[in-house]
Amino acid sequence: MQGAPEKLLETLPTLSGLPLRLADFDTFVDAVDYASKGVNGLNYYSARGEILEQLTFVDMRARSEKLAGRLLAMGLERGDRVAILAETNSDFAVAFIGALYAGLIPAPLPLPVAFGQRDAYSDQLRRTIKTADARAVFTPAEYEDWVKEAMAPLNLSFVGKVSDLPDADRVTERVKVSSSDLAYLQFSSGTTGEPKGVAVTHGSMMANLRAIAIDGLKFRSEDRGVSWLPLYHDMGLVGCFLTPIATQFTADYMSTRDFVRRPLMWLELIQRNRCTVTYAPSFGYDLALRRARGKSPEGMDLSAWRVAGIGGDMIKAPIIRAFSETFRDAGFKLGVFVPSYGMAETTLALSFAPLGQGLKTRRLDLGMLEREMIAAPAGDGPARDFALCGPALAEHQIEVRDEAGAVLPELKVGKIWAAGPSLMKEYFGNPEETAKALVDGWLDTGDLGYFTDGQLVITGRAKDLMIVNGRNLWPHDLEWTIEKDVDAIREGGAAAFAVTPDDTSGNPEEQVVVVIECRARDAEAREAIREEVHGVVRSVHGVEAKIALAKNGELPQTSSGKLSRAKARLMYLDGAFDTGKAG
Repeated sequence: MQGAPEKLLETLPTLSGLPLRLADFDTFVDAVDYASKGVNGLNYYSARGEILEQLTFVDMRARSEKLAGRLLAMGLERGDRVAILAETNSDFAVAFIGALYAGLIPAPLPLPVAFGQRDAYSDQLRRTIKTADARAVFTPAEYEDWVKEAMAPLNLSFVGKVSDLPDADRVTERVKVSSSDLAYLQFSSGTTGEPKGVAVTHGSMMANLRAIAIDGLKFRSEDRGVSWLPLYHDMGLVGCFLTPIATQFTADYMSTRDFVRRPLMWLELIQRNRCTVTYAPSFGYDLALRRARGKSPEGMDLSAWRVAGIGGDMIKAPIIRAFSETFRDAGFKLGVFVPSYGMAETTLALSFAPLGQGLKTRRLDLGMLEREMIAAPAGDGPARDFALCGPALAEHQIEVRDEAGAVLPELKVGKIWAAGPSLMKEYFGNPEETAKALVDGWLDTGDLGYFTDGQLVITGRAKDLMIVNGRNLWPHDLEWTIEKDVDAIREGGAAAFAVTPDDTSGNPEEQVVVVIECRARDAEAREAIREEVHGVVRSVHGVEAKIALAKNGELPQTSSGKLSRAKARLMYLDGAFDTGKAG
């Protein structure tokens, strides 16, 4: 005899039933306490749009407080770090907030699916745990055996699922935290190299959440969010997880891997639940656009969508315009696009394009931009559109400076510096890198850009970071892998960077390029080395790269003897290297 059919979950309501408070709290635990008085919360969906689980804010607080007691009963102490593999489910939310209730510092980390090889992931996970000096690691059941094996050499208090944490045999008094206490660590997602943990206080976090909610996106009580972004990334963690809680609005989630399989489900959830706010890099809009095949699904209604945020990578105007055109018949309005700029070192956001402006661009001459650092209008040569990302958020400052530190006027390209209440406290346990980034209360973002009409335009990314198909790739990660795994490549004999073709090529997507110094003269031997490097990059990092060959000693160096990727990139664009046919 069959049992009664399982009752289908109904989506949580949009309205909280509370007076709206836009992140006006001293700490994030205060924000959780207030949200828990409402009736809404978080919904987690499958790739097919079925609700897998729900977490009301009241349940989130209850489960988190209980977990906090279990963490403290286990012997963890205020200020200890707890690593959490960031699966998109309620366990992550409870582990993150439970750590905060216990006065601990959560550190969300990438899942293994973000990497090409198990060994590379395990090695990076161990390095990150050591950098954080974490005492416990929470992992989803799917990766439990793998993570336990990787953590075996480390002396940790706990490695496993949230549900496996021992129960507390006594009630533990709640730990009080202040705005000056560290709230969490944000790590990059590289596969090799030394990880850096951005340390963010409760005060910085709440300042950024307030600026986002009040000045940037002007949240309303009827707003509802939807996201597929990974929760270890600052845009997914702060923008799409912490923000809904701090502003008491319901959020609907699907995992990143489910989005990649069925990107139109993202839009289906917007339609079904009348979601108003979502964010994605250009890659996300492109994936949905490609799946739609140039035509919005019949009957789709996106008219409730009021904030289509763009961030996390260089904004690709052709993709954004094509998305708008494709879904116009579904009620999507071009003016809802909100180009944005920010980074983990500023908690998240630094600037938003004014609401209603949509995608506004300047088409620039790439030659003048890259060689002369001037934002000159496009002529007959290669050109590309760059998005206007608005002015600095309230209480924040942004300056564009030259190499000598002088503030530049509009239309002059330079390095972007930022100041304000959202800045990180430090790179955790790394005073040398902290001193390089934070100077006299200002953050050296490493990004390049300029101002026009009072709005910031980003022309280059931080510290050579490459973003391909929504993934952050650090060039030194690729270089170190090649030097380690390819016998023919000496240390310092590889340079990695990204190239974006001009819009007229019809392919605005980034291409990863690796230039290697090659001693071999025989054509067959040179091609064999090229193919070996291509295979190593693909295997370890899961990315296709164009491999170019340089003569021995041809890669450019700075005056201090360091590799100059910027000069290598210009040489590549000028045709200085052998690009061959492979890769």
